[in-house]
Amino acid sequence: MNTLHRSTRYEELVRSLKIDCKKCSGLCCTALYFSKSEGFPNNKPAGKPCTNLMSDYSCAVHKNLMQYNLKGCMAFDCLGAGQKVTSDIYGGVSWKDRPEAASEIFKVFLAVWQLHQMVWYLAEASAVIPAEKLADDIDALICEYRQITTLAPAQLLQIDIEEYRTRVNRILKKAGELAAKSIAPGKNADKRSDYMGRNFKKANLNGRDFSMSLMIAANLEGCSLYGTNFLGADMRDTNIKNADLSESLFLTQAQVNAAQGNENTKLPRTLCRPSSWKCQ
Repeated sequence: MNTLHRSTRYEELVRSLKIDCKKCSGLCCTALYFSKSEGFPNNKPAGKPCTNLMSDYSCAVHKNLMQYNLKGCMAFDCLGAGQKVTSDIYGGVSWKDRPEAASEIFKVFLAVWQLHQMVWYLAEASAVIPAEKLADDIDALICEYRQITTLAPAQLLQIDIEEYRTRVNRILKKAGELAAKSIAPGKNADKRSDYMGRNFKKANLNGRDFSMSLMIAANLEGCSLYGTNFLGADMRDTNIKNADLSESLFLTQAQVNAAQGNENTKLPRTLCRPSSWKCQ
């Protein structure tokens, strides 16, 4: 098995994509549509504050999310879009301060959230691709993101997010292919999209491609997952107890939050261990 090339040049960018709710005006709890069936407090239309959102933009039940089985809230991660919009783009002014601009603020949040998701993946790709073969393309896309997020809100909303996403996805696909060839050539010949409930306990899954797959309630307990690609995989209730994901690819905090792990689960150093795992 070959060793993945890793770079630390975008670690500062990754750190800036960690959520800081104290610098946000509760945008995720207000701008987004919620469904009770998906683990949120109730069915809520976009643009309406959650019933648990307090006047200081904190959550009244945040410390008891597990107790109330609010898995949607537990798994959610805006990747720093909330503080980027509230503190940087609007200079600390909230949708409550400017109710006439609330609709615009919510749209900007949605756009920036999508951009942050894509930029997080680009930063991850830059850290793992062999020989930095795609470095120039990745740098250009990240530079473009930085320019976009300095625009005035009205200009930012004119950006074609889907066109940008198409270019990002093209690079991420190439990055995944390069990494897979470096680790385990030919291992993904049986690529599938549905692994719901599949039992892989203690299996060697190094270099496997689970990108965009349904991994709901799959059992990865005790598995070796070196270079395993989890790009966009649905990992709700995936069992990753005692599994080594420290060198997995494109694994996000939201995926980890939605999975079931324990103190022996090894995570990439850029991700945090969910507090809910203490009870698992």
